[in-house]
Amino acid sequence: MTQNTPPRGSGRPKNPSASRQGGRRPKPGQERRPSPDPTRDLAFDIVCGVVEHRRMLETTLDRAGPMDPRDRASAHRLAATTLRYMGSMTEILQPMLRREPPEPVRCALLLGVAQLLHLETPPHAAVGTIVDLLRRRGLAPFAGLANAVLRRVAREGRDLLEGLDDARLDVPAWLWSAWGHRARSISRGLHREAPLDLSLRPGATAPEGGDVLPTGTVRYPAGTRIATMEGFEEGQFWAQDVAAAMPVKLMGDVAGKTVIDLCAAPGGKTAQLSAAGADVTAIEKEESRAVRLRENITRMRATAETIVADGLKWRPKAPVDAVLLDAPCSATGTFRRHPDVLWIKRPRDVTALAEGQDAFIDAARDMLKPGGMLMYAVCSLQDEEGPDRIAAALERGGWKHVPFTDEELADMAIARTPEGFFRTHPGLWWDRGGMDGFFAARLIRV
Repeated sequence: MTQNTPPRGSGRPKNPSASRQGGRRPKPGQERRPSPDPTRDLAFDIVCGVVEHRRMLETTLDRAGPMDPRDRASAHRLAATTLRYMGSMTEILQPMLRREPPEPVRCALLLGVAQLLHLETPPHAAVGTIVDLLRRRGLAPFAGLANAVLRRVAREGRDLLEGLDDARLDVPAWLWSAWGHRARSISRGLHREAPLDLSLRPGATAPEGGDVLPTGTVRYPAGTRIATMEGFEEGQFWAQDVAAAMPVKLMGDVAGKTVIDLCAAPGGKTAQLSAAGADVTAIEKEESRAVRLRENITRMRATAETIVADGLKWRPKAPVDAVLLDAPCSATGTFRRHPDVLWIKRPRDVTALAEGQDAFIDAARDMLKPGGMLMYAVCSLQDEEGPDRIAAALERGGWKHVPFTDEELADMAIARTPEGFFRTHPGLWWDRGGMDGFFAARLIRV
């Protein structure tokens, strides 16, 4: 199999006695009751949610309810690892399956392969936990299949990995094609967990153990827990990828200026603008996201007016100096932290989002004074959501594009395109730990 779209279908175990363990079917009432395993149960729900329902990883986590933080973290790591390597693991499994199993069974098998090949789980534990998972989930007839297949993976899997182009297999074909010549360098970022990047309040001292990047962002190893760091509760810093922190910096001196932060949640850019001295109005449409926005603004000691409103319809009482539009997008640039996005998004989603981005750009123009600035940004790697949107805005009229200069991007010169856009991807600054994919452009209302 060479197509890297996760296979679909149904089937039966290839061995008629696959449901037997130890060669003999237990008598009714004598089946071993699998032990509870909240980590693998939640990881299973996450992966099934992505594969079967195109449901975001975080959505399943939010629905999981109260559980031990360690179990939740372990489940997140197992699910995320499975999603990072889903294409190549599917390729390994394919010749071992006479028929495609039902989707939930395939998801369980992928969890098992991830444990064996990428998380260094001992084979007996990796196999046993997946067999028990299937029994707990009413899929006992496939327990024998899982036992046989995963034991074979434990014996042969690493040799099979040697011949695979996992960089390509683990990216859906439509995305690989859309990224063009950048695809292989972009995909370098997929198989490594993202570090923790912090933006600091002016005058704040960074917690120990971080590396200061050229742009001023402080970077900590992947897995660092921000909530346990000294200064977090006091709002001395907030999590913000080094690339995500750049659009506000590229707005220049905003002290004393009126600035609207459209689609403002979770609030990192609002905090940046406030810390830089801007008079900020943060707009967020969804009440649940607005609650999180307010909580973060309070913790980060930012000063901003927060308004729950549809940014396409809301207008300020008077035109403002600048608008920051971090527009709703496909978020393909965030796959280091959210590998589920690769398997959830479709080309038609990008088309629909682009229409919304055009509408937000037009709305932002109505909010600005003549000569006012729009900083347009998306955490997307897709041309349709980046340079194509700027070209469309210029064609509609009312805007002038002002390229970013070499001086403005001196600390991240690699991100400046020939057109003067800001553009990053997860393969950049590889030796420093990479960064998210972001696009930004500066438009001036005329």
